[in-house]
Order: sequence, then C-alpha cells, then structure tokens
Amino acid sequence: MKTRTGSRRHTLIGLVLTTLMLFPVYWMLNVSLTPQQDMRKTPPDLFPLHPTVEGYRAVLQDQMPNLGISLLIGVGTVALTLLLAAPAGYSLAKLRRRGGGALGLFLLVAQMIPGIVMAMGFYGFFLDLGLLDFWWGLIIADSTIAVPFGVMIFTAFMSGIPDELIAASRIDGAGALRTFWSIVLPVSRNAVVTVSLFTFLWAWSDFVFANTLDGGGALKPITLGIYKYIGNNNQEWNAIMATAVVASIPTAVLLILAQRYVAAGVTAGAVKD
Repeated sequence: MKTRTGSRRHTLIGLVLTTLMLFPVYWMLNVSLTPQQDMRKTPPDLFPLHPTVEGYRAVLQDQMPNLGISLLIGVGTVALTLLLAAPAGYSLAKLRRRGGGALGLFLLVAQMIPGIVMAMGFYGFFLDLGLLDFWWGLIIADSTIAVPFGVMIFTAFMSGIPDELIAASRIDGAGALRTFWSIVLPVSRNAVVTVSLFTFLWAWSDFVFANTLDGGGALKPITLGIYKYIGNNNQEWNAIMATAVVASIPTAVLLILAQRYVAAGVTAGAVKD
C-alpha cells in the first residue's frame, strides 16, 4: 500500500512539474493565435477565444528566408563540427598522442568561456577582414562552441570501443585513417547523432553571435528576424510568438527522432567494464 501511495505521489509531482515547465510553450501557442487587439486584456485569456492565424501568415510571408538561413547555418555548423571533432576524439581515445591530456583540459576550459567574450573577439577579427554579415562566418563562430563539446563526447564514446577491433583492422592492413572511417565512425553512430543534434540546436538558437556579427544585411537568422515585429511603438506579439512556434518545430522533430541515440551517446564512457 505504501509503495502504491508513494508511486502515486511521485506521479502527481511529476505531472505538476511537467505542467509548469510546459506552460510557457502553451502560452507561446496561445498568444500566437490571439488577435492583436486582445493582447492587453486584463486578465488575459487562458484560451484563444477568437483565434486568428494572422501571425502565421506574417511568418510565411516574412520569415521563410530567415528560416532558410538558420537551416543553412545549422547544417553547416554540424558538418564543420563533425569534421573537426570526430577525428580529434578518435586521436585522443585510441591513438593516444603526446599532449592528449593537456588538450582535454584545454577543451574543458574552453567550455567555460562566456559566449559574449568570444563574440567580441570574432567581431574585431571579422571587422578587420570585412567578413561581417556572412552566413559562413556564423558557422565558424558557432563551431567554436560545439567542437570542444563534440570532442569530449567522441573521446568518451570511442574509448569504449574494444582495442581488439582496432588491432584487427590494422592486421588486415588498414591505416589509422581507414580504420577511423570504416570501423570507428560507423560504430560511433550514437555519438555522431548526439553531437549533431546538440550542435544544430546551439546553432539554430544562437542569438549572441548572430546579433554581434550582424552587419545589417537583409538576410538574417530567425533569431534576429523576429525583431522585424518589434518597434518603439508597436509590438506584434502574435507574429512574434508565431515565429517562435514555427522555429521550434524543427528542433522538436529532431529531439523526438534522435532521443534514443542521444541517451546512449551522452552516457557513453560513464561505465567501464
């Protein structure tokens, strides 16, 4: 009886906490469907009594190029991060090059640097070279956040790959590069998905780098495009929230599809045989 009571209590607490955490998401959806003239009602409507899709029409009309830029930056950041982080993780985990411990410590310290500090450094560098307002500049900037995380995930995961598998490939005549590409990387699927997902989420939701490195061009990431609806005397809250809803869809779909691989990739290396 006590076990059942405790289980019900835990379930109830879980439901309450989940409701509190998801309420901002519901309120975002609610406001996105609320007419502009009802925004300042007191008290506000808990449900959209007179729903409108004007906000979503504005998104489809104004924000699709910005969504495309964000998608390009996200995919490009994932590609660059995997290109750099996967071989580095393999080298630290299996090749055990001299200085690997110092490199691991450096990557850990790099995770502690505030993004705004790095953004200001990139601004001065890009300004001198005339590279502000280029989408590939944001790919480079976002990768500086994602690569250290990716290297640590790949190192932890690849450390769990049996050394016998690596030795067998070498006996068959495969070099380090062939072993990495044909043996290690396919086995590290969970780590690849984990790093790709978190990298895409960081790049997709980035505001600090995007705002700092913005040169005033017409095409912007969606995190900056939302400012189109914010002015000194007017705030189109239904369009703002509709943009947020639309921008949340790709990330929500990716999280649902990749959650199984992410759970395995994040816990890799936590338990040693």
